[in-house]
Amino acid sequence: VQTSIEILETASRPLVIFPEGHVSRTNDRLTPMLEGTALIARQAAKKRAKDNKKVVIHPVATRYSFPFDVHAAAATMLDEIEQRLTWRPSRDLSLHERFKKVGACLMALKELQYFGETQDGTIDERLSKLIDAILKPMEAEWVNGNGAGHPVARVKRLPAAVLPDMIKGDLPEGEKRRRWRHLEDADLAQMLYHYPPGYLSENCAANRIIETVERFEEDLTGKIRVHGPIEATITVGDAVEVSTAREARGETDPLMTAIESQLRTMLGITAE
Repeated sequence: VQTSIEILETASRPLVIFPEGHVSRTNDRLTPMLEGTALIARQAAKKRAKDNKKVVIHPVATRYSFPFDVHAAAATMLDEIEQRLTWRPSRDLSLHERFKKVGACLMALKELQYFGETQDGTIDERLSKLIDAILKPMEAEWVNGNGAGHPVARVKRLPAAVLPDMIKGDLPEGEKRRRWRHLEDADLAQMLYHYPPGYLSENCAANRIIETVERFEEDLTGKIRVHGPIEATITVGDAVEVSTAREARGETDPLMTAIESQLRTMLGITAE
C-alpha cells in the first residue's frame, strides 16, 4: 500500500489497480468495489496537495469477446469434466442441462464435506448457506465475528489475522497446517461466490458459457486451459478527481461510487 501511495505521490508512473480485488471470470458482472483503491488514492492526494498538485483516477473497462466456436469448446471440456466425475458424457443433453448437472454435483460434494449431507432450497440459498458455513466459524475465531459485507470483503479480512504468526515461522507444525486449511477454506468461499445464480441461463451469451466451463475446470483440477483467439475492448473513462476529504464512517464513499458508475456504463452492466 505504501509503495502504491509513493508511486502516485511522485507521479513516476501510472498505478493500475483492479478495484474488485480479484479475477472473477464473470464478464457480465461487476462485483462490489473494495475500498483499498480509494484509501491509496486519497492518501496520495493529501501528500500532493501540499504542492498544489492533484491525483485523478481513470476507470478502465475491459470487455472480452471470444470469436471461436464456444459451444464446441465447452462440449469437449464438459466431456472431460463428466468423465472426471465418473460419469459417461451426457452428449444427449443440451449444454445448459449439462452445466446444471455438473454444477449441482459440485455443489453437493461441497455440502457433503461441510454439512455431512446435501441441502434443500434454491441454488442461491444453498450457496449463501454454504459460504456462511465456511466463513462464520473462522470469523468467530479470527475477526471477532465480523461477517459484514460481501464474501470477497469477508475473505480479505482473514489473512491479515491468520498470516502474521505464520510469517514469523515459530508456530507448531499442527497449528501451521490448521491455518493453511483455514486459508484454503477462505479461498473456497470466494470461489463459490463467483458462481452467481442465474448467470448461465438457457439462451445466455457465449462468453458466459466459456467463462463458466473454464471456471469449472480450474476449480476442479487447478489447471487453466487457454482458449483462443480472445479479443478485448478497453475503454478509458473520464478522470475522477480525488478529494482529500473522506465521508463519515458508514457513509458510501463518493469516489468509489463514481468509479463503479463509470465502469458499469462502459461495460453495459446494470446495478444488481
